Amino acid sequence: MGEILSLERVSKSYGALKVTDGISFTLGDGEMLGILGPNGAGKTTLFNLISGDVRADEGRVMFRGKEIGALPPHHRCRLGIGRSYQIPHPFAGMTVFENLLVGATFGESMAEQDAEPICIEILDKTGLKKKANQLAGSLTLLDRKRLELARALATRPQLLLLDEIAGGLTEQEAKELVRLIQEIKAQGVSMIWIEHVVHALLAVADRLLVVNFGSKLAEGEPESVMNNPEVKRVYMGIEV
Repeated sequence: MGEILSLERVSKSYGALKVTDGISFTLGDGEMLGILGPNGAGKTTLFNLISGDVRADEGRVMFRGKEIGALPPHHRCRLGIGRSYQIPHPFAGMTVFENLLVGATFGESMAEQDAEPICIEILDKTGLKKKANQLAGSLTLLDRKRLELARALATRPQLLLLDEIAGGLTEQEAKELVRLIQEIKAQGVSMIWIEHVVHALLAVADRLLVVNFGSKLAEGEPESVMNNPEVKRVYMGIEV
């Protein structure tokens, strides 16, 4: 398996607060890495460092063997890094379909006539096809989360970063989401998924990374990580 992403001792501070402290990990082609950790552990900052929303103070972010730490977000998107946000950020005054077209035409540099059938297919997969002509700003929170995933997919990512997209979903909706993510994974897309809905994450993840106070607490096979006494204590509040 080839390596698509590598973080090498990456750190980020805001004043005296070190939100990411020398974290290193790699991700293989087609692999799904699940990230767990308590609120404030530095999980979303990791995504921001990978997507380019913020730049690291120290360390290197490597994509396909090339350092991308100085590249802005839109360049990283065109290289093949797509992401969703924990708090959805749709173009509220545009329709659902137009939101996807923006992702495909600007993120993937695709001609509009080529992008349209791809966007329709993604809307169908994510359950948004019937709402294609609805303004994104009028969607419910759950549909905005679906739109976040759909917009990220429209950029045709090689690496997909998912930030808590299962939060607030019913059990049935979470099952449907897991099926969709399994489909995406089967197409060879590498993924990193931050999630508090642990059963959804465990249904898809090949490996788990647990962070706490900006540092790596545990990493490895899901079963061994979930049985780690420190993980049980810090993340699940279980004294072992």
